[in-house]
Amino acid sequence: MSDVAIRVDGIGKEYRLGQIQTSATLRDAIAGAFSSAAHALRSGGNGGGSAQPRRREKIWALRDVSFDVARGEVVGIVGRNGAGKTTMLKILSRITAPTEGEVTMKGRVGSLLEVGTGFNAELSGRENIFLNGAILGMKRAEIQRKFDEIVEFSGVGRFLDTPVKRYSTGMGVRLAFSVAAHLETEIILVDEVLSVGDVEFQRKCLGKMEDVTSEGRTVLFVSHNLTAVRRLCTRAVLLKAGQVEEDGPTEAVLATYLADEIGADSAVAEGAALDERTRQTLWHPTRAFHAKRIALVDDQGMPRTRFRSDEPFELVLDYEVEEPVSELKIVVEIVDEYGYTILRTEAEDCSGSGLAHVSEPGVYRSRCCLPANLFGERRFYVNVHLIAGYVQHVDIERPLYFDIDFQGYNGNLNQHAKAGFIRLPLEWTVERAAAGYAPER
Repeated sequence: MSDVAIRVDGIGKEYRLGQIQTSATLRDAIAGAFSSAAHALRSGGNGGGSAQPRRREKIWALRDVSFDVARGEVVGIVGRNGAGKTTMLKILSRITAPTEGEVTMKGRVGSLLEVGTGFNAELSGRENIFLNGAILGMKRAEIQRKFDEIVEFSGVGRFLDTPVKRYSTGMGVRLAFSVAAHLETEIILVDEVLSVGDVEFQRKCLGKMEDVTSEGRTVLFVSHNLTAVRRLCTRAVLLKAGQVEEDGPTEAVLATYLADEIGADSAVAEGAALDERTRQTLWHPTRAFHAKRIALVDDQGMPRTRFRSDEPFELVLDYEVEEPVSELKIVVEIVDEYGYTILRTEAEDCSGSGLAHVSEPGVYRSRCCLPANLFGERRFYVNVHLIAGYVQHVDIERPLYFDIDFQGYNGNLNQHAKAGFIRLPLEWTVERAAAGYAPER
């Protein structure tokens, strides 16, 4: 059909666990042959028989995925970590080829799959704008026309002639997003960029994405921020275990996703249940820390998922520091069913907690106390983030949820009293106005 911008027809992507990519040079092939022979000798015992090669396990990151995206349509892709969302965008961006199926795209494609995609760290920000534009197929005149807008939006004008390797993570993502969003491509592929950066930048990103969608460009948007998906997308595709679980109107698809996200009624997340909710970014070869257990407990230390509004409870985080780090930041977010942040707290907000500067290896336990008379009656979800500068960043998405039964104040338990996320008992006063009172104008 002429109005289809993206057609995905039965694509699948297979990986072999532990497999090394095909050798690119004769030297690599010879080295690989010697390595294989040495491995065979080591595996052959005392020489009595040939060694059996270890069978490589195959997994399908995607399998039989099909959908069409009309020109000018904005489609959200949602699903748990490991569902195949990023693999699909890499196939659409021609970064990797599908094992089966085919993709047809009509128009120039701009993609932002991760921080600094397509950037050369040795080049300056100015040079990378032109390089990235050229990679996207833009002419120099087109890039120059948009250049000032890109720089102003990114906010890195002072550092434009500094090598990108000197940029902070936030500066890099601001410039990368700005380039992808401003250059004149017909199709834009975006993966999780709105979850990076400070609040002001995220707000600018959302505004820019709304501008892009109003211009009639085709957008495929992957995000765990369901509030952004609802705001930007009229349609959503839910991926589960590499396959399309549901494809339809955004609200209906998100309802299905959220119902599946609730999972088991458990107040403790650990082991595999915690791992599948964990997403991490490493800037060093090995990890420095990892979360071991997250639990919601009452004032007696018993794990629970339901609390009265008039009782306090705690979120308990056990984590292990494996290598010395400095300024380990711990952040807890309480979010609604669409991922909108209701409350955010950081360990370093509490003076004297000592949690912001954990440095020695060992197992630690951090507690975050949620006081009584704070929440209204509804279901809340928990996000946890552990951040150590440019060493490691761990995001744990919705490992737990909890329900609040609102108890009211002074016997006030009517239905309207239960509304609202935050229900603090604030101080009120009332007084009789003097006779002849007139409001100030």
